[in-house]
Amino acid sequence: MAPGGPAPRGPRPNAYQPPQAWSEQPNVQRSPRPASTRPAQPDVRAQGPGVSRYAPTQRPEPVPGGPRREPSPRPPSNGNGPHGPGGNGPNRGRQSAAPAPAPGKPARTKRRRRFPFGKIALVLVVLLVGTSVGAVFYYDHKLHRVSALSDYAGRVADTPGTNWLIVGTDSRADLSQAQKNELATGDSDGSRTDTIMLVHKPTSGKAMIISIPRDLYVPIPGQGSHKINSAFNFGGPHLLVQTVETLSGVHIDHFGEIGFGGFDTLVDAIGGVHICITQALNDPKAGLRLSAGCHDLNGQQALGLVRTRAFPNADLERVVNQRKFLSALMSKAISPGVLLNPFKLFPFINGAIDALTVDQNDHIWDLMSLAWALHSDPITTTLPTGGPVSTDDGDSLAVGTKTKQFFAALAAGHGVDNDLISDQSGVVK
Repeated sequence: MAPGGPAPRGPRPNAYQPPQAWSEQPNVQRSPRPASTRPAQPDVRAQGPGVSRYAPTQRPEPVPGGPRREPSPRPPSNGNGPHGPGGNGPNRGRQSAAPAPAPGKPARTKRRRRFPFGKIALVLVVLLVGTSVGAVFYYDHKLHRVSALSDYAGRVADTPGTNWLIVGTDSRADLSQAQKNELATGDSDGSRTDTIMLVHKPTSGKAMIISIPRDLYVPIPGQGSHKINSAFNFGGPHLLVQTVETLSGVHIDHFGEIGFGGFDTLVDAIGGVHICITQALNDPKAGLRLSAGCHDLNGQQALGLVRTRAFPNADLERVVNQRKFLSALMSKAISPGVLLNPFKLFPFINGAIDALTVDQNDHIWDLMSLAWALHSDPITTTLPTGGPVSTDDGDSLAVGTKTKQFFAALAAGHGVDNDLISDQSGVVK
């Protein structure tokens, strides 16, 4: 034993030593720590002789060199940078993602451009309307016009409804000799009204087609009494209108005239008219030969049908056939097969323009209104008369009491009594 007391006990050889903390290891050189910006924490651990008992604090200490900065956001790659397909970063070979939408705002999607069907349809409608309006004024300008409804002393004032006076003349002035031979019209000079019809459109109800017999014996202003069809030969359309107005007391609003030369062209323009007849017809004077039954009449056959008087009642039966044919012609003219087919519509319009003569104040829209009124089952009748009478002009028909009653009802705007409307006859069904 050492003098002065027992010697200190050292570690025994090969004795187990527990691992020591870095701060407790002897002979370890430690670099001085940088000054902290935080207040030093007291070391509460016991200090052994010759051993530093430093212990780090439990709070994270600042990074040496100043406060730590947050990394700046990386700009989006355009595919050619170090992080794009051409670079060496982790995004190589990938497309850069689109930036996320801001919170609270919906993501913007790329709108697909729509085909402007509405605008194209509007342009087509405007073009169609403009073309139609232009065509109406063009054809209106081409109409043949005469002064048929000019005023005269004591003319009948306006009466209810709308009244057309439509005449078919036997004028051959516009026909060549070949056409006269083909249509079997003969070579008569002058111009007489082969057909006289009064079309009455009341303020309400069906239209009426009224045939005025051409042999009706009436006073003609300035000419004495004659058959009514001679008024046209004496003074043209104006004198005929004045004669009808003076006789009937009905104001005539519109006038239409068609001759032999235009009638057949008008029928051919719409591809013919379908007509059924109850008996065979054979009239060399009218150039007509038809069997009983239904036929699609061409222009030449239609002209022969409305001209023929080869019946027991002669002209009285002929006017019935004329009315029925006129109604069938108007019905065909405004049918979809014609209106929707430009190869029929425009030839028909051109044919109507060439064939018709109207008053100087009439227009093509007046003709369209007339066609519409006649296409749907109008009332057709022959003006009642006082019966046959012998006159200086030969066998004629007298004006009777029923004739005056009939015209008085039209002039007053009243419906015509059924006993004044003749029963349907004729060979046309």
